[in-house]
Amino acid sequence: MKPRHKRLGFIVIALLAITIATVLVVMALQNYTSYFYNSTQIVNNEAPVGKVIRVGGMVKENSIQRKPGDLEMTFIVTDMVNEVSVRYSGIVPDLFKEGGGAVARGELNQAGEFIAEEIMAKHDESYMPPEVAELMQHQQQDLKQ
Repeated sequence: MKPRHKRLGFIVIALLAITIATVLVVMALQNYTSYFYNSTQIVNNEAPVGKVIRVGGMVKENSIQRKPGDLEMTFIVTDMVNEVSVRYSGIVPDLFKEGGGAVARGELNQAGEFIAEEIMAKHDESYMPPEVAELMQHQQQDLKQ
């Protein structure tokens, strides 16, 4: 084989290896990404069922229900337009409360209930998750129009 053919073969193999590595990295990252959806998007069936996603908003007043002697609880997350029921089993953050901002990570089931694996709550009195703050701002503008 001529040196020119050897170089060409090496370049083809290298490009093929880079392409395969890129595809594998993209596939691996897709398994670990969770997209954010608000209550309205979930109610409008824009969120995928059975995939890990995040839902955020305000915890509706008087919506937290706990089973006595159990870590399981349900509550409602609202974006002030629509509401989504969230079920969670575990210890919630200390700052998780009704009327406060929260983001839950988990899966949406066929019945439209969100089964959370993790709950994240605001960390001070003025903090709101960026996604929730942006959503609230857009909805306030929409209501004004």
